[in-house]
Amino acid sequence: MESSRSRRTGRRHSPLRAAAIALSLATAAALAGCASADTTTPSASKQSAFKPVAQKASSQITVWADSTRLPSVQAYQKAHPDVKMKVVTYDGGADGSTYLQSKVQLFDRTGSGWPDVVFGTPTDVTWASEATKPGAQPFAAPLDEKLVPQSTLDGFAKGSLTPCQFDGHTYCMRNDIAQVVLWYNKSLMDKWGYQVPTTWEEYEALGTKVAKEHPGYLVGSVGDTNSHESYFWSGQCPAFNLTKPDTLRTDLQDPKCTRMAKLLDNLISAKAIATQGFFSQGFAKNSGGKVLMAYGPSWYGQYLFKAGFKTPAKQIAAAAPLTWKGESTAATGNVGGGVWMVSSHSANLKSSSDLVTWLTTSDANQATAPTYPAYAQAAKAWLANPANKDYFANDVSGPFEQAANEVWTGWSNTRFSDSTAWSSVVLPALTAGKSLTETLPAWQQEIANEAKSQGYKVVDQ
Repeated sequence: MESSRSRRTGRRHSPLRAAAIALSLATAAALAGCASADTTTPSASKQSAFKPVAQKASSQITVWADSTRLPSVQAYQKAHPDVKMKVVTYDGGADGSTYLQSKVQLFDRTGSGWPDVVFGTPTDVTWASEATKPGAQPFAAPLDEKLVPQSTLDGFAKGSLTPCQFDGHTYCMRNDIAQVVLWYNKSLMDKWGYQVPTTWEEYEALGTKVAKEHPGYLVGSVGDTNSHESYFWSGQCPAFNLTKPDTLRTDLQDPKCTRMAKLLDNLISAKAIATQGFFSQGFAKNSGGKVLMAYGPSWYGQYLFKAGFKTPAKQIAAAAPLTWKGESTAATGNVGGGVWMVSSHSANLKSSSDLVTWLTTSDANQATAPTYPAYAQAAKAWLANPANKDYFANDVSGPFEQAANEVWTGWSNTRFSDSTAWSSVVLPALTAGKSLTETLPAWQQEIANEAKSQGYKVVDQ
């Protein structure tokens, strides 16, 4: 079913919709960002109501960026001295922040003040692609309307621009993604004679075996604020499924939700999966060295194992996303990733669009970026950078590239974070000893409550 609206969550969320214990939580959130995907591809393109303001080719552009992306903007400015820029650092639309939206609403009322380019999350696109009040022009400019070549937009990883799309138009360019893969300690797997699982069933069986043969070692955690994005999103659970722009389907009794909950409950009971979060206080010190496997985003390698757990080089490896036995369609989740938007009010759309294009697609910028680029060719340059792969025990290029094109687009972007209900309902229930399976109804109800408060109609079928 076609959807014309994008949200997280990731992040949704995210990312989020975290990065490393060794880094501050603020830095972690900046790296993970917040990102989710929409339910399907957008409707056929049609002319939008976008009407550019009078253009001034040499006019200064104002850029709002978070501290993590600030060096990239400065690098562009240095390489393009003819472009007049004013750079402002802000929180980058961190998951749950309404700063950017509030500012745009103010600018819409006063008729001035809009920045030309902003970094944000996919959640921001949900309001930026439509008017904040009757008669106002949506903040984000449709980039596919002669601002960015379609050939460039086609170069992003499959589905990665879905959170940017609404009514057949593309309102942002994805900076990075955080596709979920299977991380594992190759040194221990080889030492113990274990085979890397390729299916969820094999993952569960190995986790149970590890719990018996090596008590205390773990194959995952469900205790972080974005753990659901790794497991339930990857499992194609329709927790956040927009069937129409104003209608959210959340059905946690769907078999794809209950089977994941049951699998995780079994591994939690076996003490193979922790209910304490990887990023919770004390985990790195007490259990970081006993994580045999972790199902999580592409940034886990550098920012969880290397920076957080201090795992020595050449031990950690990555494998492709897991599939369910008998199912041919591969799917995975996403835990992070930000976006760049160009203001529809910009008097210098060319410079603004050129900047956003360079930031997201340039090898010169993305090869040294902290997280995996959404633009496919830039991702190859990122993977070719020794700093991004020499730490690992295998070549992560294959798993990363495969997963980048397998992020499930049935976990939709909504106007609220997908992490709130998980954090407020599910995590306390797990801490209290309840199972995921018995907590699914309460989780669903909280999602429905949040959705209704944001004006969505909620259905469960």
